[in-house]
Amino acid sequence: MNAYKTPDMKKLLLLLLPAFLFSACEQADVKLKEAEPIPLKAGMEKRIQQDNEFALDLFRKTIASTDEKNVFISPLSVSIALGMAWNGADTETKSEMATALKMSGMTVNQINEYYQIMQTALPDVDPSTKLNIANSLWYKQGFTVKNDYLQVNKNYFNAEIRELDFGKAGAVDTINAWCADKTNDLIKEPLDQISADAVMYLINAIYFKGIWVKQFDKKNTYETNFNAEGGSQVRVNMMQLLDTFAYHQDELAQYIDMPYGNKAFSMTAILPIEGKTTDDVLNAMDMQKWGDVVSGMTEQKVQVYFPKFKTKGKYELKGPLMEMGMMKAFSDEADFSKISDWKLIISRILHSTYCDVNEEGTEAAAVTIIEFENTALPEYPVFNANRPFIFVIREKSTGVILFMGKMGQVELYE
Repeated sequence: MNAYKTPDMKKLLLLLLPAFLFSACEQADVKLKEAEPIPLKAGMEKRIQQDNEFALDLFRKTIASTDEKNVFISPLSVSIALGMAWNGADTETKSEMATALKMSGMTVNQINEYYQIMQTALPDVDPSTKLNIANSLWYKQGFTVKNDYLQVNKNYFNAEIRELDFGKAGAVDTINAWCADKTNDLIKEPLDQISADAVMYLINAIYFKGIWVKQFDKKNTYETNFNAEGGSQVRVNMMQLLDTFAYHQDELAQYIDMPYGNKAFSMTAILPIEGKTTDDVLNAMDMQKWGDVVSGMTEQKVQVYFPKFKTKGKYELKGPLMEMGMMKAFSDEADFSKISDWKLIISRILHSTYCDVNEEGTEAAAVTIIEFENTALPEYPVFNANRPFIFVIREKSTGVILFMGKMGQVELYE
């Protein structure tokens, strides 16, 4: 394998940002000035590479955890949400989360500055782009959150802080309404319920709409067969275009880069060559291999056939993240003492996504919800009839007692 070639800054920003981000251009007929690279502080490229390594690992683990043939995730959304949670962790819980997130060799401030730059610079790098990244923190009435933790989420993640009565009717709807608003109504109900022990939710939402620089002509779209996994064939609407794109081919796959808007963002499509599978490609794809692909792309004329599609997904990421080394955060050994003096664990990480690819461009959205529960002993009575007891059968309106009994011993019921 060739030695890893470090891409120049422009290609890094075009191609390596997590999870195949997309961008948008409302006025395709307006000539846009090509995007300038996002200015990064010294050493920040290292964190981008780490986040992309996290993206590839999470993608592989998510595919392995589901039987769905289509999988679409936003590693950036998951990374930001986990970054918020990571700031509240301590001791081994924090180090395990750092392992899963591929964090190493950087200070807490540097990592938080990375998240801050991504969230502020990405939406502005293309003035014609519709890109929204939003964070929120919802905590149960009566739950005490440490002020330092709230300030970190405000300062670095620009998070909205909301106190909410989780037991009140409509609490789920309130949180889902926020998610819907931040994703242009593409993801309306990412939260199914609020458990009795839930005390806090950390939420990231990403919305994107992008127009191809080189759009497909609808008149050239035609119906044809698509060879699906498992050997079956399905009918699809196939778009086609002959134009110049950044392109590369190796022993595993063909790679094409289709830009949006002012070329700040693009979709990199990866097509395994005959005899290879998507699993083969993903199993071989590490950061060195990805760097070789990016640096190997050259501008050339390509005949492109690409299907129109819509896909959406909903994933519970606890399993994949545990496989990536994040164990204690989900157990009674969790240490989130920087969030609160209450004993907390992460009970669920819900990830909902949507993607629509057509002749004009791409619309995509993602919501990541991290649910925290209080694992302390309940503050309500516990009635455990595991010793002798008395019972009464009565008529309630008159108070008359019909039967009374004492159970000093209970035998196996047959």
